[in-house]
Amino acid sequence: MALSGLDYFIIAFFTILFIGIGLSFRNKAGLSIEHFFLGGRNLPWWIAGTSMVATTFAADTPLAVTELVAQNGIAGNWLWWNMLAGGMLTTFFFAKSWRRANVLTDLEFIEIRYSGKSASLLRGFRAIYFGLFMNALVMGWVNVALMSLLEVFFGIPEDQLLWYVALCMTVVFIYSATSGLLGVAFTDVIQFIIAMVGSITLAVLVLNADAVGGISGLQAKLPASTFSFFPVITTDGSTLQQLTLGFGSFFAFVGIQWWASWYPGNEPGGGGYIAQRMMSTKNEKHAVYATLFFQIAHYCIRPWPWILVALAALVLYPNLTADDQKLGYVMAMKDFLPDGLKGLLLVAFFAAYMSTISTQLNWGTSYLINDLYKRYIHKDGDNKSYVLASRVGTLLVMLIALFATSQITTISAVWQFLMECGAGLGLVLILRWYWWRINAWSEIAATIAPFLGYTLGRYVFDWPFPNSFFFTVAFTTISWLLITYLTKPVDNETLQRFYSRINPRGNWKPFINGESHSGEIGMLILCWLSAIVMAYCLLFVVGSILFGDLVIALVYGFTSITAFFTLRFSAKKVKIFDH
Repeated sequence: MALSGLDYFIIAFFTILFIGIGLSFRNKAGLSIEHFFLGGRNLPWWIAGTSMVATTFAADTPLAVTELVAQNGIAGNWLWWNMLAGGMLTTFFFAKSWRRANVLTDLEFIEIRYSGKSASLLRGFRAIYFGLFMNALVMGWVNVALMSLLEVFFGIPEDQLLWYVALCMTVVFIYSATSGLLGVAFTDVIQFIIAMVGSITLAVLVLNADAVGGISGLQAKLPASTFSFFPVITTDGSTLQQLTLGFGSFFAFVGIQWWASWYPGNEPGGGGYIAQRMMSTKNEKHAVYATLFFQIAHYCIRPWPWILVALAALVLYPNLTADDQKLGYVMAMKDFLPDGLKGLLLVAFFAAYMSTISTQLNWGTSYLINDLYKRYIHKDGDNKSYVLASRVGTLLVMLIALFATSQITTISAVWQFLMECGAGLGLVLILRWYWWRINAWSEIAATIAPFLGYTLGRYVFDWPFPNSFFFTVAFTTISWLLITYLTKPVDNETLQRFYSRINPRGNWKPFINGESHSGEIGMLILCWLSAIVMAYCLLFVVGSILFGDLVIALVYGFTSITAFFTLRFSAKKVKIFDH
């Protein structure tokens, strides 16, 4: 599809702007790998938090939401809304501890918490497993989503799409490899603003289209069940209504997935680029605020423009096949944006894409350099050599991601693989902070066991989801518990150093030196629960106002305010927002 000169100007302007912002931080990034990967540990909470939000807003996100709404109405978003519980757990139980750990990556934490060859083996293995393999899969599915956009919007032949994606990744590589985390974080802020302005603009234009007729038009043209915020739960898995969800699937998503599965950006206990952002903040207070802002912005502020366009796409493109429903969002962009705004929306999509890819490149490279190259290969290098290695490593990660892109056929298959092959690992990542008996072999077992459980459940017993998921979680949990008790605990000296450094809560009785955390766990749980209620009610307040249900909006609003004051009271008791 042809773009106007104004569209091309907007695209070129913002591309140059992103590269320029990134390059402006090249000198600071070159000081050390701490500056390259953590920005010198001096980010304010709003920069770190916005960077987290921007990273989780990828080119595939609006398309995924469009597909979920097409298949299951608004309630289909519980597939990812459920992860709020895990995010709030990180905010109140782990954010301060991650900042206090004072490590460069969350993998470096392994050799602070554990000792011996098993800790060394685990750190090196996870550097490759997460930094290259899992990271390449994530970037691969983001690239595949971008390819869908390019194909529908521009009509680019399928055999040329990978070259266009390679060009986009090269632009991201230029500023992320040059500027490190500072450039990534500051461009994330600009990119997030552009992406949200573009999303809101598209929602307004599409809703005002004659064929849609605004919110009232949507409500008249679509089944009432489409607008329900909650799925219909059944015990027999029937599909008599559009929003019907089997009890097993609902329980898997809402009751288990958020704490049991490793998933990029929602690792139980924190981890990955979320931990990286927490560790890059000025202090512990900023780490908590950044993570709390991320949860609220991610779940409460951002989804509704996408959902509105997804609902409109059901009216505008009723004949799309199940495989093509996600493209309703892109088709709405193509059909309803005037000149200039097409360029703005494309920039918004590219901004969302860039923010995700730049973070994945920087974070994945941090594992390869800090936890593999520096730890095992070149231990005595200077800052200059490590920064150079970081830039070369960024290129390597990009090339591997491009190869992964060429091998991925469906995004949903990758998503399901990640969720099920990380099932059960999450509990170890949580309990290692709270139970002294966890050791490196526990994590090794919890990392490997899901692959065995997934293989048995899917290919030996031939169980579909969620039965295969339940089996994998149970298999993994039993495996790592057995291994924990069959292997020796971490030596007392290491555990005592860890306790003195982190001052963790939970079962650390053998190492407590007179400190008492009596009652703190209960107050932290109250913080966590009240924050979850507050955020969900904020989400539903916005939705209720949009759909004209003001009485329900008042109920959600009152509940959210009550939860806020409960959070404020409990947070003061445990000084969660204190430095």
